[in-house]
Amino acid sequence: MQRRQKLQIFFEKVLSRVKKWQTYLVLVFIMMIWGFNVPALKTLVTEFSPVTITSLRIFTAGITVFIILGIMKKIRKPTRRESVFIISGGLLNVVSHHYFLSVGLTHTTSTNGGLILGTGPLLTALLASIILRNRPTVIKVIGFVLGGIGVSIIVLSGGEGLGNLNNGDAMVFISIFSQALSFIIISRAAKTLDPRLLTGYMLVFGSMILFIIGLITEPGEISQLDKASIGIWVLFLASAMLATAVGHMLYNHSIGKLGAAETSIFLNLNTFFSLVGAALFLGEKITSYHLLGLVFIILGVICGAGTLEELIIKRKRQRFYAKKQHKHHF
Repeated sequence: MQRRQKLQIFFEKVLSRVKKWQTYLVLVFIMMIWGFNVPALKTLVTEFSPVTITSLRIFTAGITVFIILGIMKKIRKPTRRESVFIISGGLLNVVSHHYFLSVGLTHTTSTNGGLILGTGPLLTALLASIILRNRPTVIKVIGFVLGGIGVSIIVLSGGEGLGNLNNGDAMVFISIFSQALSFIIISRAAKTLDPRLLTGYMLVFGSMILFIIGLITEPGEISQLDKASIGIWVLFLASAMLATAVGHMLYNHSIGKLGAAETSIFLNLNTFFSLVGAALFLGEKITSYHLLGLVFIILGVICGAGTLEELIIKRKRQRFYAKKQHKHHF
């Protein structure tokens, strides 16, 4: 009986580790898609009018989310309180974030854009500390400083050295700042509304607002859409359905399995893959300034987003329980 129990425990541990590694592989795949999505967005906003094509891309993503949730039977009407969160979250997470990102990428490189977007977890942690009045620890403060240095190196660097601040870089930064601010709202809304359903509602609502903005700022551009090649439309669908819709749903699902701390580590790969994608697909030059900035951002995210602290606490708990079990055994 003892042998059977030991074998059962052993196989359960192996199975849980296999499932964990499956989740890890899914996260690496998502980060690769998100990283490569930055040069894809750069191509789309260069080929089309940025705001109009972005509104159509996000609307396609929103419909994709609802189709998937419909199959899963997860769709329901939001309450009045949830509707307020959907509107405010949609204005920040979709309208402001994607407007400044699409316009910003037309004035800067995909490389710079991808690196600045990598500060998302860091900005989220900083805003949470300010808005929710969570007093930051020494490690988090160090993380904020390191992340700030990383962004400064990137936005102030040119191909041959330090230059002037680029308007496109500033717009991309406003874009990720808006998204980080929206995460505070989304975290509250997610207590009663499924994050995947919340994402779907925000994408559809936000895309409609963006489309209206596009009609005002880019009049007549909707008639130019039929001039694009089939390859560009394939890129459009891949960005909308795979990166925006499926990517966000899988990432949110992974948080439930691994926890926010362990999952957020993988966001660093997003920045790495955006650099690789910019070099491979757009032929952009990656300078020593970009690599130096990347190192500072990764260190900043690990420290500032609370990842390092949570992992230290997790390790201490595991050691404590291991010692307790060891004493109990003897």
